[in-house]
Amino acid sequence: MNFTEVLNTMKNLLIFLIILFIQVSCYTHRDENTQKVFRYNESQGISTLDPAFARIQVIIWPVAQIFNGLLQLNDTLGIEPCIAKRWEVSADGMEYTFYLRDDVYFHDNIVFKNSIGRKVNADDFKFSFNRIIDEKTASPGSWIFSNVDFSAEKGFQAVHDTVFRIYLKQPFPAFPGVMTMQYCSVVSREAVEYYGNDFGRQPVGTGPFMYKYWKEMEKLILVKNPHYFEKDEQGNQLPYLDAVAISFVRDKQSEFLEFMKQEIDFLNHVHKSYKNELLTPAGQLNPKYEDKLIMYKDNYLNTEYLAIYVGDKIDQSQNPLKYKEIKQAINYGFDRVKMLRYLRNNIGEPALAGFIPRGLPGYVEGWGYHFDPDTARLLVEKVKAEIGEIPPITLTTTGDYSDLCEFIQHELSAIGLTIQIEISVGATFRSMVANSKAPFFRASWLADYPDAENYLALFYSKNFSPAGPNYTHFSNEEFDKLYEQSLKERNLEKRTGLYHQMDKIIMNEAVIVPLFYDQVVRFTHKEVEGLSTNPVNLLVLKKVKKKLNN
Repeated sequence: MNFTEVLNTMKNLLIFLIILFIQVSCYTHRDENTQKVFRYNESQGISTLDPAFARIQVIIWPVAQIFNGLLQLNDTLGIEPCIAKRWEVSADGMEYTFYLRDDVYFHDNIVFKNSIGRKVNADDFKFSFNRIIDEKTASPGSWIFSNVDFSAEKGFQAVHDTVFRIYLKQPFPAFPGVMTMQYCSVVSREAVEYYGNDFGRQPVGTGPFMYKYWKEMEKLILVKNPHYFEKDEQGNQLPYLDAVAISFVRDKQSEFLEFMKQEIDFLNHVHKSYKNELLTPAGQLNPKYEDKLIMYKDNYLNTEYLAIYVGDKIDQSQNPLKYKEIKQAINYGFDRVKMLRYLRNNIGEPALAGFIPRGLPGYVEGWGYHFDPDTARLLVEKVKAEIGEIPPITLTTTGDYSDLCEFIQHELSAIGLTIQIEISVGATFRSMVANSKAPFFRASWLADYPDAENYLALFYSKNFSPAGPNYTHFSNEEFDKLYEQSLKERNLEKRTGLYHQMDKIIMNEAVIVPLFYDQVVRFTHKEVEGLSTNPVNLLVLKKVKKKLNN
């Protein structure tokens, strides 16, 4: 390359950088009076925008803005069409056929001819789903297709450009709910092959917003997709916003101050550092903010609980928790209502109805353990009469939940049980739980998809950790039979009855201690309209509007 060519290359590069700076500035510094930008903070940072790795909320939220799947959830957990305009299930429940829209396009990008996004077809879903199960991808979501039948050229089949079929090994009524997960988003082969390992930083989807700019731990900008296929009830094209701007302030108090200064538009949940400022003791919005803020509250498919390991990888000979009476005494021995009132400003609902949370079929009002210290003491005394003094019980938790555990520790001391709290850091704690190193530990389960089967799978004997989610190593023949029966039952009412029977077995054996069913709590400024809530706490921004400042 001669000097003139080098000079021209440098000029072109400089022009490109100037254009990029101007484009980014339009969305990072432009006057808010002319741009409808929704701004939120993600204190944990975002590691990728690849839907194959959308395992946790911090990734799921931005991925949900950039990508679409076959199906989607509405705010009441109803399953609705998305890229699939309709779907059919075979009579045996083992074939799902999806009929695709023909007006969905990938975002404009250099990976396509003339940089114009091409139309999505069934082959794109076949590629996307095979990518999830490919060991080279190493997606944490590969388990969602464990029930797919890959024998005899079945699996994922592109029958036609607009017809996509999935074959299952056995009936699985919850499968449409699985299809709403962000793992099931459609990606283009061109983009994945062009960007390679950088696809998670250069995502190309079909969603209401397109990737624009990302400076790690500083700013992520998504801009409106001008060719988005969904419209509102009046026929207006979505989304309404011009852009979404995500910041990465780590400190929760600083995040709160940014929100109060209107530097960000949205707060998710309530951190203990400012909960008494925003909330009344009854869990309502502080009256002094009623003219400035809107508070949203909804059921959340997240059960917080204490779990008891009952397997044989830990020596149980000296463990008081081997006695069913002690496990039941713990369940009876503390006041969940008081715990929620004093420690969480009534954000959440006391878990008085088993493991399945409110909002899912299988939840039955008020049949679980209630505060009954007299019964708890009698159960403890029964074990004492058999073995003598009961040794201390160690409860392992992380620092974020130490206040709840200390409350339980204090309450259980009144019934004759000594609880020792062991604080562990996140990674170490997760390793202990997964590898059966913690006899008694705090846990939570957030639904992956809206079906109680997702909760009950935690107690199926074939799901022992670390390979599966059964961290307690609970094994019960009757439970397993009911679980397997529920997988084949397509009638929702009958399946719900089976779910409730399984929940009763878990609670009767007292392998867990339900604490509370969580709630989604969100705050926005009055200028933001259309931000709804939903029981899986998915952030949906395609119908959000923002008033322009005067």
